[in-house]
Amino acid sequence: MSAQTGSTKDRSPPSPAVLIVMGVSGSGKSTIGALLASRLRWEFEDADWLHPAANVEKMHSGIPLTDEDRRPWLDAVAAWIDHCRRSREHGIIACSALKRRYRDILIGGRADVRLVYLKGTEELIARRIATRHEHFMPPSLLHSQFEALEEPGPEEHPIIVSIEPRPHQIVARILSALNMVHDAPPEQASRRPSGVRA
Repeated sequence: MSAQTGSTKDRSPPSPAVLIVMGVSGSGKSTIGALLASRLRWEFEDADWLHPAANVEKMHSGIPLTDEDRRPWLDAVAAWIDHCRRSREHGIIACSALKRRYRDILIGGRADVRLVYLKGTEELIARRIATRHEHFMPPSLLHSQFEALEEPGPEEHPIIVSIEPRPHQIVARILSALNMVHDAPPEQASRRPSGVRA
């Protein structure tokens, strides 16, 4: 299954300065984002680490975050994106960005920010989360994430990629959808960063 794009025929988004790799917990955002960044030699950030301590504590306890909880986190993610843009650097950030209004904060009028949606079933992702012990999102919160998820629509110009293939295949499909295959260094230069989860 190839990557799908939500762009229209007569208006293609410009080349991105920043990619947001979105999806529910366990969809592989950190893995794919880090591999993409390694291939493109762009900066990488995991939005999980921008959460305030109070949010992390709630998630550790299995308590879903409210929109009020998320707002300072979303502002921090948007600030990281704007720093990349102001610095004329390129960046990739792994961020759940589950709801359209969250993505409006992160993207808004930023035409040089592009969305990559990692799509998978709740059953597949639940199996993956069950094998991960280091992540602070307990499996019990996965269902609430799927309930909150608002999949990006065509007007958001998303790149939609199935999470079923292996990570390097997913990365190749994203690069192809971005027409950036020739911008990426050779495959052998993209060794998996240490600590990246498959």
